[in-house]
Amino acid sequence: MTALDPNDHTVDELTEKLETVDDEDELQAILEAERAGQDRATAREAVHRRLEEIGAEADGVAGDTETEGEYEETREDVGDEAEGEEVDEDEIDESETDESETEPDGADAEEAEEDDGLSHPTRDKKHVRALEDGDYADMWIFCETQGGELLDVSKEMLGKGRELMDQFEADYGDEEDVVAFLMGDDCEALAEECIAYGADVAVYHEDERLERFLHKPYTEIASHMARGEGTVESTDWREYDKPRYILFPATNNGRDLSAKVQAELDSGLASDCSDLFIEENEISNPVKTGEPGVKKTVEKVLHMKRPDFSGFEYSTILCLDNPDRDFHPQGASVIPGSFEPMEPDADREGLVVEHEMELPDDWFRVEITEHDQLEAGIDLTGHDVIVCLGRGIADDPTEGMELGLDLVDAFEDAELGITRGIVTSSYQFEGHVEAYSKEERQIGETGQVVAPDVYIAAGVSGAVQHKVGMDESDTIIAINTDPDARIRDFSDYFVEGDLFEVLPRLTEAIEAGETDLGPEAVADGGDDDD
Repeated sequence: MTALDPNDHTVDELTEKLETVDDEDELQAILEAERAGQDRATAREAVHRRLEEIGAEADGVAGDTETEGEYEETREDVGDEAEGEEVDEDEIDESETDESETEPDGADAEEAEEDDGLSHPTRDKKHVRALEDGDYADMWIFCETQGGELLDVSKEMLGKGRELMDQFEADYGDEEDVVAFLMGDDCEALAEECIAYGADVAVYHEDERLERFLHKPYTEIASHMARGEGTVESTDWREYDKPRYILFPATNNGRDLSAKVQAELDSGLASDCSDLFIEENEISNPVKTGEPGVKKTVEKVLHMKRPDFSGFEYSTILCLDNPDRDFHPQGASVIPGSFEPMEPDADREGLVVEHEMELPDDWFRVEITEHDQLEAGIDLTGHDVIVCLGRGIADDPTEGMELGLDLVDAFEDAELGITRGIVTSSYQFEGHVEAYSKEERQIGETGQVVAPDVYIAAGVSGAVQHKVGMDESDTIIAINTDPDARIRDFSDYFVEGDLFEVLPRLTEAIEAGETDLGPEAVADGGDDDD
């Protein structure tokens, strides 16, 4: 029986005590005791490391340390300390080419047909181990541009990032920055605009070939920026390995870029989030703590909330490190319209940095020679009020649409939305209102996501797909003849009534400025003869 019983100690305690053990036999005994006891992978690895330090080898090392998902270090990660001979890439390419050009015959030909190279596609793949005990700081925000302007969602994320990092400093006493990063053909002025919207630092890369989003160069540039690679002039403002947090817009381009960049940085991603906050988190999962039955408190965790597939529940996603592997940056893509941008301050001071990096011509093999500019669609985000019509207009679709438009006109800043039920229906609309029945106004999982101050749903049943598109609204008012309509469950006010009767009265009250007869009054029932 060894004097040091690993089962009496946590992995951290055991690792510390192993530093005093120099005898190979004693270390082997500790390893066997661990295998016979809790058999913690991280504890076994600690013993293996100590054996290597004293120049010994553990019994059964290969079988003991091989685990699913194990990551191998590469020379790029560990630099000159990497063991093994350096392989000439040209030699690899030549050998692979020679092999592929060899014509098999007989039994070999039959075997070659069966093994098409796809049966074990990752057999020889080398993974890059994420930094262990790396240094992480700052919240990075990809600010997408279009037509020489920042997208609204970029401004929204900058405002939220400013709020989060101000609270971060208050909670932890550490001052860390909001870093905007962007790229394009002429974006220095946009980088300066990012400072006005809340960034402390704005890193930009200009190249006329970056006028439109392209997968390869955008991914490579963003990853290069995040790792702090480049010239001294473009990187001397930071002293950490990777960003602590990173946000992308949940747009078509943002979703594409977020997945690729996070893969390049060897971390994870929570997609389509509608809320973010930073708090400590207590965990007990042995994969994350290193041993069963132990609780661990992790600080500075980005909680990323997103609606689940039902639309009625929200999941909170956490990106937590393993005991021997760090997952940074903690990353999320953000649904447009989820946050309010801060008021821009043109006098706000910040650091604007031009990123420098050679962009090979090979990254621009795809060239856009011609393009057509589509007419701008309807943007329902950013309005104070949204009036949404559903299948409840079926008795008279044209009049129902006109009543909805009348109510929209009564408000100072409102817009009309519709449900998918109207888009896919065979309703016959007369006159100009037919233009309002198109898919561009659809709200929901396959349409737009809105979060106005007031959301008025008239004749909307409340399907889960629709709820995803409007659940973040501050105040939801529903008008429906069915007292058991699902939308009642998540409305702040429910009016049991016919929209053909309720909407005109609500419009009249708003136009007359009779605030006591506004949405809340109508929701409470209005006059006695309703």
